[in-house]
Amino acid sequence: MDAEKMKSITVLIANRPYPLKIKEKDEKRIKDIVKEINDKINTFQLTYSQKDKQDCLAMALLTYAVDLHKNRESTESSNMVQHLNQIEAMVDSALS
Repeated sequence: MDAEKMKSITVLIANRPYPLKIKEKDEKRIKDIVKEINDKINTFQLTYSQKDKQDCLAMALLTYAVDLHKNRESTESSNMVQHLNQIEAMVDSALS
């Protein structure tokens, strides 16, 4: 069982409360992420004033999903290059 102390907090995203049970050590990070999400939603609301808050929330979510996908692709590419370099080193070693 995890010995880390859990804490209950409520965060506001797009002015709606969401209760969370988190590890105490994660509280600052979660609050920073919530602030970033709300800032992104507010930016979309200012840019697209004709859209409602739900649309802006969806656009913010899509932005994060695209960033996550790009990050995963980058990590996968980096891992592939690392594996290819290892294979190349093994081939070079075998041919020497």
